[in-house]
Amino acid sequence: MGTSLKLTHTALPATPRPDPDHADCRGVASVLSRVGDKWSVFVIMMLGDGPKRFNELKRMINGISQRMLTLTLRGLERDGLVTRTIFPTIPPRVDYELTDLGRGLSRPVEALGKWAMEHLAQIEAARTRFDQRNDG
Repeated sequence: MGTSLKLTHTALPATPRPDPDHADCRGVASVLSRVGDKWSVFVIMMLGDGPKRFNELKRMINGISQRMLTLTLRGLERDGLVTRTIFPTIPPRVDYELTDLGRGLSRPVEALGKWAMEHLAQIEAARTRFDQRNDG
């Protein structure tokens, strides 16, 4: 009784091709993770009215650490949303400003931020109700 080498179960369905409408989901997800990050939203909102220096941004964005602001600005610069300009002064002055691409994003981001501020009380109340129901 040896092992049979006869082909069986050959009527398998073909591997489905990826839907072309969803082919870029991974790329879009990486963009959304950048622009949907809470610190990126704050930075984009703060730069909406013009260039800012690093410490100015840090003062404006309550709770952000120096490291997190550095990482956020670097990521936004990498994605082409922010430019970094170094002025040859002593000490060197560095300004951050939205690019055209970043300015195009600032309107939806500002709308999202405004919506969050307007609905904060309702969301906090809903969270409290949810937590009270689920604590017991």
